[in-house]
Amino acid sequence: MKKILIAEDEEILRMLISDTLEDGDFSVDEAEDGEEALQLMEKKQYDLVILDYMMPVLTGLDVIRKVRSGMNQNKDVKILMLSAKSQQNEQEEVLNAGADYFMVKPFSPLQLLEKVGEIADEV
Repeated sequence: MKKILIAEDEEILRMLISDTLEDGDFSVDEAEDGEEALQLMEKKQYDLVILDYMMPVLTGLDVIRKVRSGMNQNKDVKILMLSAKSQQNEQEEVLNAGADYFMVKPFSPLQLLEKVGEIADEV
């Protein structure tokens, strides 16, 4: 079973993503901000990390930079960034920072499940 960490500050959206992925037979942990996500990544290895771009304490971009700097066992984890920011330069910034995938909000649970399934097949 693939292990996924979701870092999303909006509780309802985080629960929707978690429930959708658990129905898709993934093991899911949740964080409500970037700092909590990093703390969880220090304790556990993940196959995929799903990050919201705009979170309190540390943004998704901050988390990507810290993870990719090799600070813990998840430095090579696949990262999917979720963002309402759909400008091309913002997507490029996220991908250049080290995200593997970018998905624009809003999205349907089915779209997310399909994308995560594709990623899971790669890892």
